[in-house]
Amino acid sequence: MKMLTPGTEIDGFIVHECVHAGGMAHIYHVTYAQSSRDPGFPLVMKIPRMATGDGAENIVSFEVELLIHPTLSGPHVPRFVAAGDLMRLPYIVMEYLEGQTLQQWLDAHPHGDIDEITLIANAVAWAVHSLHQQHVCHLDLKPANVLLKPDGTAALLDFGLSCHSHYPDLLAEEMRSAVGSPAWIAPEQIVGVRGDVRSDLFAIGVMLYEMVTGELPFGAPVTQGGLRQRLWMSPTPPLQLRDDVPSWLQEIILRCLEPEAAQRYPSAAHLAFDLTHPEHVPVTERGDRRSAPGARSQFKRWIKAAGMHYQPSPLPKEQLQDVPILMVAVPHQDVSDATMYSLRQAVNRSLGIRPGARLACVTVISPSASNTSQHERSETTLHRTHLARLKQWSATLNLAGHSASCHVLESSDVAQALVRYARGNQVMMIIMGAATHGLQMQRFVDTVPIRVVRDAPCTVILVKQQLPFHALAAAPAADEVSSPSTRAAM
Repeated sequence: MKMLTPGTEIDGFIVHECVHAGGMAHIYHVTYAQSSRDPGFPLVMKIPRMATGDGAENIVSFEVELLIHPTLSGPHVPRFVAAGDLMRLPYIVMEYLEGQTLQQWLDAHPHGDIDEITLIANAVAWAVHSLHQQHVCHLDLKPANVLLKPDGTAALLDFGLSCHSHYPDLLAEEMRSAVGSPAWIAPEQIVGVRGDVRSDLFAIGVMLYEMVTGELPFGAPVTQGGLRQRLWMSPTPPLQLRDDVPSWLQEIILRCLEPEAAQRYPSAAHLAFDLTHPEHVPVTERGDRRSAPGARSQFKRWIKAAGMHYQPSPLPKEQLQDVPILMVAVPHQDVSDATMYSLRQAVNRSLGIRPGARLACVTVISPSASNTSQHERSETTLHRTHLARLKQWSATLNLAGHSASCHVLESSDVAQALVRYARGNQVMMIIMGAATHGLQMQRFVDTVPIRVVRDAPCTVILVKQQLPFHALAAAPAADEVSSPSTRAAM
C-alpha cells in the first residue's frame, strides 16, 4: 500500500508523519484542517493495508473495529473520533494516547523487577476488566496492543479481532481458521471458540510470563499442530528460569495459562485482586513447581484434550455477574451475636448461588484506637487482633469452591473506607448489617449503612436481624434489602 504524503487532506483531516507501519494497517498523526474543530487532544488516523497480497482479514478486521470501537468509552481505550467510507477510503480517526507499549517496555527490561511487573500486570487486568464490562472480549491481547500510560494505568489498542456480545461476530462468520496472534492465542480460540473473557486472561498470563522470564511460554508456533499443543502442554515453570519468582506470582501465572478456561481466573477483576493482595493468594502445587509435569501427566492431558468438546462460552457481562467479587462488612464493636449470625447466613446464601465467586471479609477500625494504651494496644497488635477475629468469624462460612480473604482497614470514616475499598477492588456486591438503633434519628442523620447504599458503586444488601438469637433456628435468618444501584430508599 502506498504511503500517504504529509500534507494530504482527507475528509477535513490533514495527514502528518506516519507513526506506525504494521502488517495490517498504517497509522498517521492527523489534525483537523479547520482549527475551530480541534477536539482538545491529539489525533491519529488508522488506514488498513489493502495492497495486492494483503489478506481478506485486513478488511474484515477493519469492519470489526469500525463496529466495536465507537461503542467503547473510559480511560482504558482511545476515544473514537471519525471513520471513512469503506468503499472509498476506509480509515478510523481516534485519540492519540501518550505512553509506551508493553513491547517497548519488554525490549528495555528483559528481566524486569517483580514489583514493577506486578503493577503493570494489575494495570492491564483493570483495563481488560473495563473492556469486559462493556460486553467486549479483545481476543488479540499482546505487548504491542497494550499501552502503558504515564499515570500508571494501561490502555488497550486494536480491536480488529475483538468480539462484542451485542453484535454479529464477523470474523467467526467469514473466517474458518483460528484468528489471533500465535504466541498469545488461547487454546479455545484455536478450536474456534470466541467471546470467552477467560481467553483474554490466558493472553495476560502469556505476557506476564514473558515479563518475568524474558521468554514466551509456548514459543511462537507457525503451524496448526504447534498451536494445538497448548491445548494440553504445560509451560516451563517460571521458577525454573528465574529463582527469585515468588510462589504466589507463579501460582497466578500458571493459573492464567491453564488449557481449560474453567481452571483459569473467572474474570480479570479476580486476577487484579490477587495481584493487589499477594498475601491472600492460595498457593497450590502450581506455585512451588520447579519443573514441568512428567510425561505421564502430559499424556493424560493430551488424552483429555483430544476428547474435549468446547462449549459456547458465557457472554462477558454475564460471566462477570455470575462470578463476582463479594464483600461483607463485619463490624467489630457494638454488635450482637444475632447480627453476626444473620450476616453469616446472608453471605452463605449469596455464595451458594454464585459458584466461583470471591469473598472479601472487611472490618474498619479507627486509627485513634491504637493510641488507647501502650504495648497491648499498639497499632500492630490491634490490627492483628481484629484480623484474627475476622478470620475466626469467616472460618464458620461455607467457602467450598470459593476464594476468601480478610482485610482490616484503618479509617475514621467507616462508610468512606468501605466504599473506597469496593470501588478499588471492583466489588459487585456489598453485604452489611442494617442499623438497628436510632431508627427515628436516621431520618435526619446519615448512618453508615445509608451512606454506603448512597455512595457504593455496586449492589448493597442490608441484613437486619429482627428476632432474638435463640429463636433463629426456627425462623428465617434475616430480611434483606437490596439496592441495585448506589441509591435506595430507607
